[in-house]
Amino acid sequence: MNINVKIQFLRGDAAYPVYATDGSAAADLKACIDNPVTINPGEIVTLPTGIALSPDRDDVVALIFGRSGMGTKHGVTLSNAVGVVDSDYRGEIRVSLINRGREPYTVNNADRIAQLMFVPVYTAHFITADSLDETARGSGGFGSTGE
Repeated sequence: MNINVKIQFLRGDAAYPVYATDGSAAADLKACIDNPVTINPGEIVTLPTGIALSPDRDDVVALIFGRSGMGTKHGVTLSNAVGVVDSDYRGEIRVSLINRGREPYTVNNADRIAQLMFVPVYTAHFITADSLDETARGSGGFGSTGE
């Protein structure tokens, strides 16, 4: 499934999101910064990408995920686990990173810092109920189905 997404460049050296391979599910987002930014262990920074987006449909959401190499090699990942970009948001796409590693990590302009994926959205219509359908799991919570 394909979607058309208009892109607005908000900064002079901003870059298009790029799919690394034909089979990539998400496109790489790049930092658009004037100077290198060093993220010290335990520190959170928010980096601009220099772009704003407008999908041609309102039943999708853009999700921002961390890059596996940054996370596994350096401990640098998204501070909020997954970023949610609603279909009606028109501001700059910004990426909030946290350094969970032991060493400072430096981001340079045009470095790949996250991944952007578009997925369909189902909007729930919440209905009050006196009871819910029975299931094998029932109300078993954390760890109730095994570890």
